[in-house]
Amino acid sequence: TPSEQSSMKLVALAIYAACLALSVFWAYDIRLYAIRTYGTVIHEFDPWFNYRATEYLAANGWKKFFHWFDYQSWYPLGRPVGTTIYPGMQISAVVIWKGLAALGVNMSLNDVCCYMPAWFGVSATFFLSMFTLECSGSPVAGGVSALIMSIVPAHIMRSVGGGYDNESIAMTAMCSTFYFWCRALRAGGKDGLPTYGCYFFGILSGLAYIYMVMAWGGFVFVLNMVGLHAAALTVVGRFTSKLHRAYSLFFIIGTYGAIHVPPVGWGPLKSMEQLFPLAVFLGMQILELVNSQRRKHSLSLKDAILLFAKITVPCAALLLFFCAYLYSIGYFGPLTARVRGLFVKHTRTGNPLVDSVAEHQPGSTQAYQAYLHHIYFIAPLGFLLSCTQFSDSNSFLVLYATVAYYFASKMSRLIILLGPVTSALGGVALGYAFDFLLIEPVLQFLSSESEEPGAVKDKKKDKEHKKKKEDLSKSFGKQKKKKKTSAFEELAGLLQSLSELAVSSKEAVIETISAPGLVPARMTFGLAVLLGCIPLGRQYYIYSHHFAERSSQPQIMFKAQLQNGQTVIVDDYREAYHWLRDRTPEDARVMAWWDYGYQITGIAQRTSIADGNTWNHEHIATLGRMLTAPEEEAHSLIRHLADYVLVWAGGGGDDLAKSPHLARIGNSVYPGHCGDPTCSQFGFHGDRSPTPMMANSLLFKLCMAGHKGVAVNESYFKHAYTSQYGKVRIYKVVKVSRQSKDWIADSKNRVCDAPGSWYCNGMYPPALKSFIATRRDFKQLEDFNVKKDDHSKKYHEEYMRRMAGK
Repeated sequence: TPSEQSSMKLVALAIYAACLALSVFWAYDIRLYAIRTYGTVIHEFDPWFNYRATEYLAANGWKKFFHWFDYQSWYPLGRPVGTTIYPGMQISAVVIWKGLAALGVNMSLNDVCCYMPAWFGVSATFFLSMFTLECSGSPVAGGVSALIMSIVPAHIMRSVGGGYDNESIAMTAMCSTFYFWCRALRAGGKDGLPTYGCYFFGILSGLAYIYMVMAWGGFVFVLNMVGLHAAALTVVGRFTSKLHRAYSLFFIIGTYGAIHVPPVGWGPLKSMEQLFPLAVFLGMQILELVNSQRRKHSLSLKDAILLFAKITVPCAALLLFFCAYLYSIGYFGPLTARVRGLFVKHTRTGNPLVDSVAEHQPGSTQAYQAYLHHIYFIAPLGFLLSCTQFSDSNSFLVLYATVAYYFASKMSRLIILLGPVTSALGGVALGYAFDFLLIEPVLQFLSSESEEPGAVKDKKKDKEHKKKKEDLSKSFGKQKKKKKTSAFEELAGLLQSLSELAVSSKEAVIETISAPGLVPARMTFGLAVLLGCIPLGRQYYIYSHHFAERSSQPQIMFKAQLQNGQTVIVDDYREAYHWLRDRTPEDARVMAWWDYGYQITGIAQRTSIADGNTWNHEHIATLGRMLTAPEEEAHSLIRHLADYVLVWAGGGGDDLAKSPHLARIGNSVYPGHCGDPTCSQFGFHGDRSPTPMMANSLLFKLCMAGHKGVAVNESYFKHAYTSQYGKVRIYKVVKVSRQSKDWIADSKNRVCDAPGSWYCNGMYPPALKSFIATRRDFKQLEDFNVKKDDHSKKYHEEYMRRMAGK
């Protein structure tokens, strides 16, 4: 009855509000473990670059930030930070910092950056709950999804306090974009005509997408998800003017904003990863033109199809010719190695630099359970329920779950994309269960107590009749009404029939179970489900907090236990960087593996040779080649680039553990460094003794000096510092070439893209000219704009064969 529906709606909204309030507290509280234990300390590697860039923006302003060529990193080449950074996080931090100051809140920029992941964890939880509510139509599902999302490990892993990384704000941008997109498609206008809502939320989805582009390179996923959803709705006969307006606004506004983000530029119009949404946009313009002409002139199906063909064929031919020309001049960019790795059968991309990163390896059941816990088993139920409820927005949830699961199975790092959608599906499963098994039967039972049986029966029939009418109007398969709005819905007959079957089967089951005589049984079963969820929910809550506490280890400092049982905080890494900052000249150059470059420039405030940006494969390979070369040869090269060499030692993922990757990466650019592409000669024997090539390498000697008879030749490298617990060692390079250092520092030896420009690349010193001349630029397998030579083909084939163990 209307009163029952009104009561149920009020109860559901009250539950939603309570769950949302609790989830806000949970989301914030669980992300503060690191700050409570270690204080406001920036974590890991990448966050230190982000913080350093934020400091630069705050101190120098917008214009200088986007014209910042950083010669303190990627020495001697430098890095054009202004054109290679996604600036969303830096801009957000400075805006928040200045906003708080304007309100009289005295908070340092460092503290703002440390707390931002927790703040944005709250906002991501809010938008995910709104997204779930919009897709499912159930406030209870939205509330439960908020509780799940607030503490789901898949989101926590990139959003703990101090983890000042791009993904910590990107989840808010992604969830808000998806919510605004789905909200723009909400049913409303007559015959599929656009509504004010589709315009307003279409604009908001475009603006949210711009923020996503500014925040993280994963914007490509968001763009293609929206484009794929729009295309899927069109294919199954759901194309309307409302869909056209919403997608056009999203694409035009989003693309206009995206091309103004320096690292993206004209990528939306030339990158292979972003061309599909562009094709969808162009196709929609043709469909809307035909659709409007059909409405205006009352065209028959046959005439509409003929008109569609007349427009599409010449446009497609012209577009194909134009694209062929652009392809011939190398206009289109290749798929990146990371993206290509998402679509290949093997677990290797062919790029040893990409393959060296653990999070680029495929996802697994163990990983899903670790990052999703009980939700991993509940989400499939929500997926099945979502498949039986057809609407424009709900179909997005189904599509998002399918695509995100596929990508997560290819790259474990992308499990972060599963966090929001599994939270939503978990909310759908539990929310519908509580709606149907508890809230609805309780209200039905209370209502039946105050009404006559006959009246109840009549009202039940009226309710069923009304519900059937609503179902008919919403059904995919009913085309009588929709013939006026689209000429292509009739082509989806098979899909529509299947949809009708799923909906009718679901309604038949619900009608049977909803009989008044089964109300007590439903309430009993619902109570049992609730009681069963309580211990499972408690386990999930405890597990998430334990996960958050483990993830809150800053890595740059951590807790450990001494042999006497005493618990200490190992702060070796920061102490080593502070030593460099305090005990070395300001122009000192520090060579270390690229992992530590951000910390060297951010904490030690000294020049690094490479860092985690990994934008220049050849330069990183040069670094790997030097560190894994024999000691004497390594010194003859390093003396022209560095004053100090820093290594991580002491086990636990130190440089020795990484060294085979260094050798492989070096060999990918310097042929002959190893005997084969996988550098099988560089590593450990079964008894953990080093191979001759490793034992003679500079890296092995620097890490193992003083152990097992290993010594460093002090005429090449002199020991300067070892941290308290032996985790970091620093060596001073003997006989540094002053001539090479002065040559690199001279601005006349930089190559600018134009006279007087800020964009000026540094150069390797002349003393390294013959060495640099021996390298071959690494050619990506997917770089179809570059002609492959026999060496590149042979290298790739041998690398893939050996990495597969053949």
